[in-house]
Amino acid sequence: MISRLLGRRTAAHQRSNPLAGLSVPFGAGLLTCRVLDPVNEPVGQAEFTVSDSAGRKVVSGETDPFGTLVAMVPFGEYRLAISADSFAPYRGNVSIAEGVEPSGLGDIVLQVAPSLPLPAPGDWEIEQAHTRVGFTARHIGLARVHGRFDNFAGAIRIGDTIENTAMHVVIDAASINTNVRMRDDHLRSADFLDVEKYPTMEFYSDRFVHRGGSTWAITGGFTLHGVTRTVTLDANYGGMRVGMEGETRAAVVATTELHREDYTIDWQTMLARGIAVVGSNIRIELDIQIVPKDTQLKYK
Repeated sequence: MISRLLGRRTAAHQRSNPLAGLSVPFGAGLLTCRVLDPVNEPVGQAEFTVSDSAGRKVVSGETDPFGTLVAMVPFGEYRLAISADSFAPYRGNVSIAEGVEPSGLGDIVLQVAPSLPLPAPGDWEIEQAHTRVGFTARHIGLARVHGRFDNFAGAIRIGDTIENTAMHVVIDAASINTNVRMRDDHLRSADFLDVEKYPTMEFYSDRFVHRGGSTWAITGGFTLHGVTRTVTLDANYGGMRVGMEGETRAAVVATTELHREDYTIDWQTMLARGIAVVGSNIRIELDIQIVPKDTQLKYK
């Protein structure tokens, strides 16, 4: 009975100890720490990079769900950089030497990133000249296909708070551009976008959720191929600027992933027919600048 209990305790300790069973080769050491937020909660999936004295990347990765960072590097002097959404980046010097305990770094507490000025309430619109609506997809599981839509328009009505904001974007499906005319013609055909039957794609949202720092979630309905599905844009707000002509503008970068089967564009059926232009999963990448319809709007 006692041996069974000890065995359970040992197994539990190994599961909670990220160094359990880790063998360190001669001449190398472990860089470990915990990454925490200001209230001492772990920051999972924080990205870290360890660079040498010449600035060359040695190793990189992410913290685990408990905020633990573990990296094995040769003895030497290093620069550690840690970044996570909503937090200010951390940078510090690290020395890995023989005989130094791997837990020497202890806890690293990230500070909340300062808030950027937000757009003023009112009617705004997407400025096409400084906006890119792009996408990336796999080509028969090998290379990546990069493309964009050249014609689109969007209106945003910002309420008294950003959470009380609504946006509507319309994209001309026929304006798809992958820089290969034959492929673009095929993507416009009934095999894919069927632009004669479905000339536009649309996104409407009235749900803006602040995730912290400069990150937001924008959830709404995306209509493609006559089908509407709920999607969430992972948005990073870039702040406000005043243009060369004195106009106020704001920048946002947003991404999401679509699955063509959700919009009745059957990838497997097309493969069976020998059609393989782009893969099933499509990553949407939006680099947006908005300007007020009333040019007198300034900073909030």
